[in-house]
Amino acid sequence: MYSSRTSLAPTYGHIINGQETFSEKTTSVFNPATGLRLADVPVLSSSQLDEAVDAAERAFPMWASKTYEQRGSVLLEMAIIIESRVNQYKELLTSEQGKPHREALSEIMGAVHWFREAACLRLPEIIHEDSPRRKVITHHVPLGVTAAIIPWNYPILLAVWKIAPALLAGNTILVKPSPWTPLTTLSIIADLQRALPPGVLSGINGDEELGPLITAHPRIKKIAFTGSIQTGKLIMHSTSHDLKRITLELGKMFLRKIFTEVDEELLYKTGAYFGELSLTTANFALLRIYIHNSIYEFVRDALVAYARAVVVGDGAQESTQIGPVQNYELFKKLRDIFEDTKARKCKFALGGEFPTATSDRTCGLFVPITIVDNPPEDSRVVQDEQFGPIVPLLRWEDEADVVRRANATHYGLGASVWGNDLVQATRIASQIESGNVWVNEIHKFGPTIPGGGHKQSGIGVENGIAGLKEWTNYQTISINRVEVAAIE
Repeated sequence: MYSSRTSLAPTYGHIINGQETFSEKTTSVFNPATGLRLADVPVLSSSQLDEAVDAAERAFPMWASKTYEQRGSVLLEMAIIIESRVNQYKELLTSEQGKPHREALSEIMGAVHWFREAACLRLPEIIHEDSPRRKVITHHVPLGVTAAIIPWNYPILLAVWKIAPALLAGNTILVKPSPWTPLTTLSIIADLQRALPPGVLSGINGDEELGPLITAHPRIKKIAFTGSIQTGKLIMHSTSHDLKRITLELGKMFLRKIFTEVDEELLYKTGAYFGELSLTTANFALLRIYIHNSIYEFVRDALVAYARAVVVGDGAQESTQIGPVQNYELFKKLRDIFEDTKARKCKFALGGEFPTATSDRTCGLFVPITIVDNPPEDSRVVQDEQFGPIVPLLRWEDEADVVRRANATHYGLGASVWGNDLVQATRIASQIESGNVWVNEIHKFGPTIPGGGHKQSGIGVENGIAGLKEWTNYQTISINRVEVAAIE
């Protein structure tokens, strides 16, 4: 996997202290649709991590001393910088991540929107008492040097979810993208240096060895991570030694319930037909669809009809609706789930054949939409995180039973409930053990709306005022005015 910097492919550097920096070791990034090598990226060493932390520490006092208004103005400038190169970023993101152009564009513009909206958030001081005897004030103070570890599914938007509040609160931040999708992130961070003092925002690339170095670093005060539950547990263990602050968004439990009252018009108008299958590369991947017995065949057939027309292919082709899975490790996991489904003799409503791909990258990592017709509840396709377009449809009859089944998981990140009867749908939604539940819509977020996971799907929240507070410490100052007056 490692190569020298003599490669003919373009090379992307770390961004440390406002400057592009390289390493002795590099690793290659590949296009999941074509298998072609896109570029070489450096692998950060332990000593280079110290240099990045040094630069962030030097920048922190000056950056923390600025007002919210001043830092917010910088975030607005960062939004302008990203927007000015949106088409270039779109092309690069599609080539390394695999998602279609329209999704890549949506992600980049989402990052622009997040910076603009987050720039307006404020954490004012709270005055608890202001009397002749005493004044008691609580401030939110920045933590210091922080770090973000970003996954491959939304490498730009999920980075901005962390960068924006970290910088607005007065922290400096090191951002480590996924080794599978570092190019667009490093490019954007390099361009954003025009708006920032050196050391405030750094981009550092590495392999599986860099994450533990970051989480164990004694001068990094907070880790924000989006990714798997297993890695989240390792981060929690590593950060426990010096009690770092952590925000963890873990697991991908996404549920869909469709009730008797759902008719074809509602399904079509709200996009419930399967348009969200493109979200199977997102953390909120579609993992289970529960359909009431009375409409099971109708909804199943409608979903199959829609899915047959969905174009799976290279995200660079404008006709593509779903791109390849992003990496070979995920491809292998999907293949294992598929083989388990076949071994159990489950019925396929759509699909039934899994493509061939090898780790030598001689072909693209394309997986056709596969719909499994009411598999056993304990099958892998129901219990595992597919993170790809293999989706089980499950029957239900009793409301209490479907709530119990939907909640029978360690995950609790997102869920969706559909129905014409909003009273029933809302009642069901309120019983789902999940941090984000939508009714008659899906995957709707906002910079001012906090979101997080229940159960093993995370600790803390991102976005909104609650998310901004996660990047601060509370500091309460109590002033005894009587004693001061007596001394005077």
